[in-house]
Amino acid sequence: MVIIVAALILGAILGVFIFIPGHPTSGHSKSIHSSANSNKASKIYSKDEVTLHNRRDDCWIIIKNKVYDVTSYVEEHPGGDAILAHAGDDSTEGFYGPQHATRVFDMIDDFYIGDLKQLSLAANEL
Repeated sequence: MVIIVAALILGAILGVFIFIPGHPTSGHSKSIHSSANSNKASKIYSKDEVTLHNRRDDCWIIIKNKVYDVTSYVEEHPGGDAILAHAGDDSTEGFYGPQHATRVFDMIDDFYIGDLKQLSLAANEL
């Protein structure tokens, strides 16, 4: 009986460590903040404008014709530099790949800065 009670107590303690967010041991918290506008006012960006933001220290991506400034997230990206493969370009296919957990779909909205300018049909035919 004592062993069962001890196992339950130990299980509860371990459960607390697993389900409660951890605190950094270094004494300071590292947080990820979007550099996107907090008012979510939609701005229109051309593909040429987005293409200019293709570096680690200035990284924009396009996902389903929406533009995201993920510069502040590049260093935190669990996939390392994979996020830079499409910096300044369309990342839709990679974003919806099997490597991403479902939480990424909630996180991405924090980095939204506007929409991609859509070319008119006449411009596409030229």
